[in-house]
Amino acid sequence: MYLGDYIVINDQIEEFTFACESVSSGTPFTASVDEDKRAIYANRTLRDRHPSACPFLRQDGVLIRCTIHRDSPAQCKSYRCTVIRIVGEDGTLIGRVTGTLALHSDDPRLRAIWNEIEKNRPVSDFEAEEWIASFLKMRGYRIE
Repeated sequence: MYLGDYIVINDQIEEFTFACESVSSGTPFTASVDEDKRAIYANRTLRDRHPSACPFLRQDGVLIRCTIHRDSPAQCKSYRCTVIRIVGEDGTLIGRVTGTLALHSDDPRLRAIWNEIEKNRPVSDFEAEEWIASFLKMRGYRIE
């Protein structure tokens, strides 16, 4: 949320297009608000409450979303917020679920279970995290 210290909007080129700079690297980039997020981009509530937040984060109900996902700079693309850590029977980390509800794991059994999760999970991302954790616990995984 505090990437506002690292991403600066230098100029507005068009209604939803901006000339920006990645402060940490000094790299300029152009960011266009994703078409499917233009409606929430108008909501400045988060920005007003958290001035140091990334200028492209917006509140969407209970979620906070990046509105320039396609054009986000390298530091954003490499950042992976983990919402669920999945621990195997031996106590080692075997997978994690990121904020985009994507599984990151090389474990074949877990990946097979994930396919089942993908087919059956609730539509709402808000409900999904708790549901996924519960589903994995029922399959014998420890969740952190």
